[in-house]
Amino acid sequence: MKKTIRDYDLNNKKVIIRCDFNVPIKDGKIIDDNRIVQSLTTINYAIEHNAKLILMSHLGRIKEEEDKSKNSLKIVAERLSELLGREVKFSSVTHGEELENLVNSLKPQEVLLMENTRFEDVPGKKESGNDPELGAYWASLGEIFINDAFGTAHRAHASNVGIASHLPSGLGFLVEKEVNALSVLVDPVHPFVVILGGSKVSDKIGVIENLVKKADKIVIGGGMAYTFLKAKGINIGKSILDEESIEFCKKVLSEHPDKIVLPIDNVATKEFSDDVPFRTVDLVDMLPDEMGMDIGPKTVELFSNVLDTAKIVFWNGPLGVYEFSHFTNGTESVLRKLVSTSATTILGGGDIVAASSKLGYKDKVSHASTGGGVTLEFMEGKELPGVVSISE
Repeated sequence: MKKTIRDYDLNNKKVIIRCDFNVPIKDGKIIDDNRIVQSLTTINYAIEHNAKLILMSHLGRIKEEEDKSKNSLKIVAERLSELLGREVKFSSVTHGEELENLVNSLKPQEVLLMENTRFEDVPGKKESGNDPELGAYWASLGEIFINDAFGTAHRAHASNVGIASHLPSGLGFLVEKEVNALSVLVDPVHPFVVILGGSKVSDKIGVIENLVKKADKIVIGGGMAYTFLKAKGINIGKSILDEESIEFCKKVLSEHPDKIVLPIDNVATKEFSDDVPFRTVDLVDMLPDEMGMDIGPKTVELFSNVLDTAKIVFWNGPLGVYEFSHFTNGTESVLRKLVSTSATTILGGGDIVAASSKLGYKDKVSHASTGGGVTLEFMEGKELPGVVSISE
């Protein structure tokens, strides 16, 4: 069993907390601070227990020097200061004397946020490549390491695995909550239903291969459904098609014909737009120049019937182009059905969590994961380095 922040005496200790402050920024403003808010429980716990806090996070992708100016964490330090109601010091560098002086001057309950860990990726990808010297250096700044960044738990970086290999370590409250919530999917109670949406089958081949062995039913909607439908020889018009995955879909359908549940009607249009005519049509009646944008009412009923007896439901990916107002009904209707059941309901990060938040259902499910990619890797049965590296 992994240690958590509760297992350590934090009093007067320099505690490094790896957070996930990878928030969307537009025109110099944070447009969604949810990831910062999610980190507050762990940060406040450390403050209340008299720690000296050194916070680390990445923001965006840093491939060249020019990327640094638009991916500074200084704006996050300002927002975090507002949320905590106290000053958050900021180090504009990720190594060197300036950073070390700021760390060494910290008093109990003071908070320091270091600049974007991925600034160390130029040159040489030292952060994302888990450079051993960088991990050892960052570890030398603290006495205890807490990983509270679930969004990067599937990556072995210097700022998680690297630091954890040198210091006593534990999980923060957010990562602990995520791991506990997802653990019910390792050996699920039955009936276990999986809902998969999104655009490409190729992104979820590993997930499908792992879950088709465990699930009683896999309900498939969204753009990826059309590749499965094409594999069955069903007309899909000019709907999105993942050509390279057709053979995989044929294999899954032939080996598990009773497990895969596909749409039978959809909402179709002739252009990928929210401002053109659309119609609800059975798949067999789609025109060659039409594309599917959402599941239709017959499919909503079909999917809802599958959910009636479910004990656990895992859902990744929306069932239509929910960003367009005319094509939200499928995703919203199935969400409404989902929260009316007595099943344990887990949303697997990314777009389905965004959709559930936009449509008002996020707080009605059992768990809405903060990590999209990491949740999918977990569902593939892969180990999460950021969790595995934590002290037992």
